[in-house]
Amino acid sequence: MAEHSILVVEDEHTLRRLLEYRLGKLYNVRTAANGEEALVRIKEEVPDLIVSDIMMPRMDGFALQEALQDELDTRIIPFIFLTAKADEQSRLKGLRTGVDDYITKPFDIEQLLTRIARLLERTRLFQTQLDAKIGQDFSQKLMPKTMPEVDGYRIHFHNSPLEHGGGDLFDWTEAKPGIFFFTIGDVMGKGVRAKFYAFSFLAYVRSLLHGLLSESVSPAELMHRINELLMRDDVLVDTFASLLILRWEPATHSITYVNAGHCRPALVHTRGAQLVAHSDMILGLDARTEFIDTTLTLEPDMALMAYTDGLMEQLMPDGKMLGESGILEVAHQAHHQNDPIDALLTHTLALSQSTEFEDDILIFWLERLA
Repeated sequence: MAEHSILVVEDEHTLRRLLEYRLGKLYNVRTAANGEEALVRIKEEVPDLIVSDIMMPRMDGFALQEALQDELDTRIIPFIFLTAKADEQSRLKGLRTGVDDYITKPFDIEQLLTRIARLLERTRLFQTQLDAKIGQDFSQKLMPKTMPEVDGYRIHFHNSPLEHGGGDLFDWTEAKPGIFFFTIGDVMGKGVRAKFYAFSFLAYVRSLLHGLLSESVSPAELMHRINELLMRDDVLVDTFASLLILRWEPATHSITYVNAGHCRPALVHTRGAQLVAHSDMILGLDARTEFIDTTLTLEPDMALMAYTDGLMEQLMPDGKMLGESGILEVAHQAHHQNDPIDALLTHTLALSQSTEFEDDILIFWLERLA
């Protein structure tokens, strides 16, 4: 199936059928005999590009292009005029009204195909740059600018989204003096759509946390309420997310957590590293899901490392992913380094088949000092 769709607007039957046949070898082509018919076709499905005659009955090409300029959904459609009028006045009028190209009849079909390909490529590049900019804006807003500072502990955080990226999110708050909550999650999907849902989802999580922490400091209870909200909200009804909520109390060196389908954190110490055990069902699947609090104690010289799946899914030379076993290896190697996350990332890339990461990378490292 062709990737792009083109609408041909031409009142001359023979030329319309010829364009439909020749362009149809490369694109999904629909046709209309005049501007009025074209508007009906556009309401049915917005094309990626329009090739239109100027002189047509009922509604000419200028009137069609002006009507499209009045609507936000259609004003950016690339537009090529075909006309038998070679005068400069018509050409300049088309350019003033936002027409992207102007071809005078009779024309060479290969020339038209070249112009179409060029305009579609320009549109693709523009959309790519726009997606990247939006994705970067969302990524910056999904990440905190600072980390807690607590005597006897060190905290490291790293986030490196790809240009388009996915739906990684991270946030923290000091619910009460000396009680910190961290949320680490991943909204399913890639690109700007996932970024948008992650941004919306994080807004819900923040609101719920701030609203409920006066009633409960149980991560499981908070996760239950988040899941209920996700299941009944019309905006996020088809959104699935993994989420890890950690409650850290430095005074007792304890971490209480609940894990809704997220990557299992690693406990890292001098003897090695192991994954913490428990994980419940991912969010957004079942409103009746029960979530369980699990508490662990950070011993001196022990770290908890949480991460998103971009790290675990990095490909190795044999085509397999780094996986949980690889996570434990690189985490243990990073222990006692001045910057454990930088050491971990360097080691991972040294092991992998690529010199760059292939997905968003987010890592949180909370270490109790010796």
